[in-house]
Amino acid sequence: MARKIIWTGNAEKIFVKILEFYYNRNGSKSYSKKLSAEIKQLVSFLKRHPFLGMKAETKNTRVLVKGNYKIFYRIAPRKS
Repeated sequence: MARKIIWTGNAEKIFVKILEFYYNRNGSKSYSKKLSAEIKQLVSFLKRHPFLGMKAETKNTRVLVKGNYKIFYRIAPRKS
C-alpha cells in the first residue's frame, strides 16, 4: 500500500516561488511545468519507495537530490 504525501505549508510556498522564478526569468511556463512534473513524479515515487533518499543530519529526516534541488522528507509510521 502506498503512503500519503503531505507537503508542509512552507514547502508548498517555496516550490511555488521556485516555479515563479523560472517563469519570470524565462518569460514562459514551459520550464516551470516541466520542473513541476518532474518533482511531483519523484515525490509520488517516494510513496512506494520511502527509503530511497539518504539520511539527513536532522533527526528522522531523509533527503533526495534531484538536479539542483533537495527534497527533505520524513517517514511517519503507518496508521492502522
